[in-house]
Amino acid sequence: MDLNVPFGDMKLRYQAIRSDIDEAVQRVLSSGYFILGPELDKFEKAFAEFLGVNYVVGCASGTEAIYLALAASGVGRGDEVIVVAHTAVPTISAISMTGAEPVFVDIDPTSYLIDVSKVEAKITARTKAIVPVHLYGQIADMEALLKLSRQKGIPIIEDVAQATGAVYRLRQAGSMGEFGAFSFYPSKNLGAFGDGGAVSTNSKEGYEKLLKLRNYGQSKRYYHDDIGINSRLDEIQSAILSAQLSYVVEWNKRRREIARLYSQGLRDLVIVPKESGKSSHVYHLYVIQSNDRDGLQKYLAEKGVGALIHYPVPAHLQKAYSYRGYKRGDLPVTELITGRILSLPMFPELTDEQVVHVIKEVRNYHLQNPAAQLQSDSAVYPTASSVSNSVSTIW
Repeated sequence: MDLNVPFGDMKLRYQAIRSDIDEAVQRVLSSGYFILGPELDKFEKAFAEFLGVNYVVGCASGTEAIYLALAASGVGRGDEVIVVAHTAVPTISAISMTGAEPVFVDIDPTSYLIDVSKVEAKITARTKAIVPVHLYGQIADMEALLKLSRQKGIPIIEDVAQATGAVYRLRQAGSMGEFGAFSFYPSKNLGAFGDGGAVSTNSKEGYEKLLKLRNYGQSKRYYHDDIGINSRLDEIQSAILSAQLSYVVEWNKRRREIARLYSQGLRDLVIVPKESGKSSHVYHLYVIQSNDRDGLQKYLAEKGVGALIHYPVPAHLQKAYSYRGYKRGDLPVTELITGRILSLPMFPELTDEQVVHVIKEVRNYHLQNPAAQLQSDSAVYPTASSVSNSVSTIW
């Protein structure tokens, strides 16, 4: 009988640390304190220590974490924020929430992260922030971005939604920019049992702004100095996150082990984003390229293997952002790669047997369909001249 391999299974995480979670939740319920209480304070301090930063401010979601970081940086209506289109749209939604406009830049064809060489050309007098997305669990080229930030006086706000625990030259993701924005959506490397997020910073001024902005702009109860929002990480989720924090390094290690098994088993048939060598990839997602992504996804589903696309339509081609005038061909590497990518099951509780089963079925499909194979670097890491010719075949 074939194994069933779901794309994810949060029940397994709960079962593995059930006593920790149950104790945390019961502690909160017994306390009668549910908002802006001691559990939030405890988690914020522990997470700041984990990241190696001075401050962490919990909030209601990863989207609002980015919004709060932008707002604390003074980003508002009429401003521009440089960002990739190859990301979950919530990254872009947060920019829109400030009234600013997203300015899209293409991705590097080897890492699928922001192509830093293309950023400076996008900077204008209206540019007020750059948001590198640490996609799939790998940190963007922060060294180059921080150098540009210093030269231009433009703050860097890291989108760390998929990279909690990743390290770039001994520094944690979220500890290098002016702010780091985290999502604790349940499937994340550190996930709540509901929505949640946080913003990290080393700036005392930024920290104090965040405290007000997440709580209606209040400096003290019923005294509102700024226009803020309601974005608070509740006590139950704070306690659940605290209970899991000590497991993150172990879980990330297992994710890397699973990724190594995938890479060894599929190295001659598919292409994956290259690790930069500057950072430790924590594999929130394990993403492959296939010349017949849709056929492969359907085949895997028939074999009981869950596989998803992250993400099928880049933000610059989404209907919601069509008013910006972007069109197919504007971000050729992004468009080429998003037509080929597929995410395989990736969560720490996967067994080796399940991983081997996924490898077997991916191999079977590609061996039965040789045209789906991607073996040439020139096909996957294209030159600028070759990309424009390829995009029309994808869209």
